[in-house]
Amino acid sequence: MEGCKHELEISIPAEAVEAETIKVTKNFQERAKLKGFRPGKAPASLVRQSFMSDIRQQVLEHLVPRFFDEKAKEENLRVVGTPNISDVHFHDGAPLTFKAQFEVFPTFEPAEYTGVEVPYRQPEVSEEDVDKRIAELRESKATYANEDPRPLRDGDYAVISLESLAGAESPIKSDEVQVLIGGPETLTGFTGNLRNASPGDEKEFDVTYPEDYGQEKLSGKTIRFKVGVKGVRRKELPEINDDFAQDLGDFRTMDELRDALRKSIFAQREVEAQREAKDKLVDSLVDANDFPVPEGFVERQIKNRVEQRLQSLAQQGVDPRAFNLDWDKIKDAQRDAATREVKASLILGRVAEKEAIGVTNDEVDREVQRIAQQSREPIATVRKRLTEDGTMDRIASHIQTEKTLNFLFDKARKVDPPPPDAPSAE
Repeated sequence: MEGCKHELEISIPAEAVEAETIKVTKNFQERAKLKGFRPGKAPASLVRQSFMSDIRQQVLEHLVPRFFDEKAKEENLRVVGTPNISDVHFHDGAPLTFKAQFEVFPTFEPAEYTGVEVPYRQPEVSEEDVDKRIAELRESKATYANEDPRPLRDGDYAVISLESLAGAESPIKSDEVQVLIGGPETLTGFTGNLRNASPGDEKEFDVTYPEDYGQEKLSGKTIRFKVGVKGVRRKELPEINDDFAQDLGDFRTMDELRDALRKSIFAQREVEAQREAKDKLVDSLVDANDFPVPEGFVERQIKNRVEQRLQSLAQQGVDPRAFNLDWDKIKDAQRDAATREVKASLILGRVAEKEAIGVTNDEVDREVQRIAQQSREPIATVRKRLTEDGTMDRIASHIQTEKTLNFLFDKARKVDPPPPDAPSAE
């Protein structure tokens, strides 16, 4: 059949059918309640006649999966999903025959996967990068000192209370909020109306939030606020010296801190650069390998992608039910990407098989320990839960995938990526 679709015509010998029918009938006989007979004493022939439909159904349920599995195993077929059973012929004294339509894992020999060309450049860390990280750490250690009451000016931190009066989906109220007057992250509505105000003042004014504002429920809205100015503060930053380094951890000097930050930034950038290179490498392998993909796998991946989108909307406070979404179109739009993801997974699995890339118990144990530490639960409790809900298998699969990607990246031929502003080849 086409692609990964397969069909088997299976015949179950009449003797096996009769033996199973006798077995099922006996089970019914032990529980049957027929008029004139005590439970378990009714003749088998009468039980068989009285419960014919139920007995036949159970015989089918017992025999069809068993003989299908035996036939698939005999023909070395890796079945995907549940077969569709049709053309069932079940007559007394005759073989039971049926057709099974199903999908199988694709059998393919992957194209050359070592020495694949991939754009990659080892990341660099400049002194300016380290300076920027130190500045961020310095900001995190900032303190705010109260100043004597005076009119607010740019650069001041205003301590205010605020309450929404109109325009908000749900009431907004806070007894104390700190606002940087003239700050790049401060909405102009607050800066413009609070500049020159003094502690003790109360004002009412409108604030318009931009369309791309981070909170969906506020973006594009104009909200009227009642604001009370409670105080003025100035930001005080610590000095950049060895004491500052010691306050941040196990460092004796600023040089030690800078060295640690340099290594940390490099490690982060290396992970990001390698992830981008690995994604491109996998894209190249998907393009280089042409083989059919089981529709069942694609449908499952489409479902996963749609569910992830729904979860993302929910986390943003958006209820998908509030929109008239055409889910058939959404699923169709996901099909190409889902198909490529399934192909990538099958290719990586085949490479792992060919290169004998497996997962050790120690590797799985380390991940379980990490999850237990993160959730602050006993390791035994976490292991039991992950085993019962199937997550343990997914952990092992993820580890194998990462090891396979590392293998492919190590064997890849790295070339310099084009400059960011390089003209297109077209």
